[in-house]
Amino acid sequence: MGEAKNKARETVEEEPLSPCSRLFNSPDFNCAIIVTMGSRVKGDTPAIIHGLEHTLVNHPRFSSILEMNNGKKGKPRWVRTKVRVEEHVIVPDIDPNIENPDQYLEDYISKLTTIPMDLSKPLWEMHLLGLKTSNAESFAILKIHHSLGDGMSLMSLLLACTRKTSDPEALPTVAVQKKRFGPNCNSGFFNKIWWLFVGLWFIIRLLFNTFVDILMFALTIFFLRDTETPLLAKPGSELTPKRFIHRIISFDDVKLVKNAMKMTVNDVLLGVTQAGLSRYLSRRYDQEATPKSKESMRKIRLRSAIMINLRPNTGIEALADMMAKKSKCRWGNLFGYILLPFSVGLETDPLEYVRQAKATIDRKKNSLEAVFSMAFFKLILKVLGLKASVVLVRKVIHSTTLSFSNVVGPKEEITFHGHPLNYISPCVFGHPHALTLHFQSYANKVIISVTADPTVIPDPHKMCDDLVESLKIIKSAVLERGLYEIDV
Repeated sequence: MGEAKNKARETVEEEPLSPCSRLFNSPDFNCAIIVTMGSRVKGDTPAIIHGLEHTLVNHPRFSSILEMNNGKKGKPRWVRTKVRVEEHVIVPDIDPNIENPDQYLEDYISKLTTIPMDLSKPLWEMHLLGLKTSNAESFAILKIHHSLGDGMSLMSLLLACTRKTSDPEALPTVAVQKKRFGPNCNSGFFNKIWWLFVGLWFIIRLLFNTFVDILMFALTIFFLRDTETPLLAKPGSELTPKRFIHRIISFDDVKLVKNAMKMTVNDVLLGVTQAGLSRYLSRRYDQEATPKSKESMRKIRLRSAIMINLRPNTGIEALADMMAKKSKCRWGNLFGYILLPFSVGLETDPLEYVRQAKATIDRKKNSLEAVFSMAFFKLILKVLGLKASVVLVRKVIHSTTLSFSNVVGPKEEITFHGHPLNYISPCVFGHPHALTLHFQSYANKVIISVTADPTVIPDPHKMCDDLVESLKIIKSAVLERGLYEIDV
């Protein structure tokens, strides 16, 4: 019996873990992603199970178990296995007359952060809650171990399981930023000479910015730490149950500011974040907008360790085709880190937050910091082993204040296996930050997700309210100055 089992196992498709997946599976850096999907209709469990059987489980990562020590040369590996979807779908009994359903949802998701994933099964599960809240009629909560993929790839995979509400056969449409650098084919001789000088200047700036960023990264590993603020994590924060709070804002308001100030959505959202954190910190410090308080807050060093996906993102069409035909496509964890400084302070001009954000992002775009950090950690992993690389990653994260991300979602409303969605709210936990901020666009909405350690940030609802209020103030400043342009 044992020999037959081993022989059968040998015929099963195997794949080694990538270095980044090994990092996420280490005991000291055990990260997972939770995606909350609020539906406009009551939940239909059989329909969702049937849909998962024909989509998600056809992906190799979602139909593979993790074997840590039985691979070639004792290295961890993914091993394909047969999946029973019913074992991954959890439907709790909920009192239909529950007094505070919104609080119940918060508590339920918070409890998920304390429950380790079962390594004897593929590392994902879906919780279906027949719970009516202020924002939805029912919920599907997907919990995925981060070793299965990076955030962008996993979100693309989830969208590949959905369809447009207006067209049940069509995949969602996701905006793709078009980039063009350099002259076109019909440019004149002098125009090409001009672009040659522009290109040389770009290379000089790229090399200089990369050198400075690598130097700051090295200093952070050795001794440079963010200022002690009410947002900085305490030792062991990654083990504390997190609170997950979200707010929904208008994407049209974000676009209004973007168009008026001739910036990007990322610029605006980072500016809103800087304004919101400034409001929150000033309240925690009980400060007023005086010259002295402004100067003291500007001295705060507050940075985010941002994970940058370095693998070309697989389109949702390719992922949908892969799940339908059980074919292969590019997949895995391949990322580097950048250290993004946040400007906090009580500005008299609210638009200054957005201007500062644009300057910061433009500066980081002209740097290879993420590529070098990825190469450095892979080198450490190869030379010194997993424990040394985990120590370095934790050191960088412990020395910074928060995690920050922004993911582009579908342009139109979508349906998840027969359930039209009102909102999508992803978040991550397991890393040693007390605060994680995530922005997710969906149709004409932007969902702000705050993941907080309540022992450090006891009032995450107020932080969400500060972020929402900051956007209102920035929008009002744009309208008052007549900067508004119609988005066509």
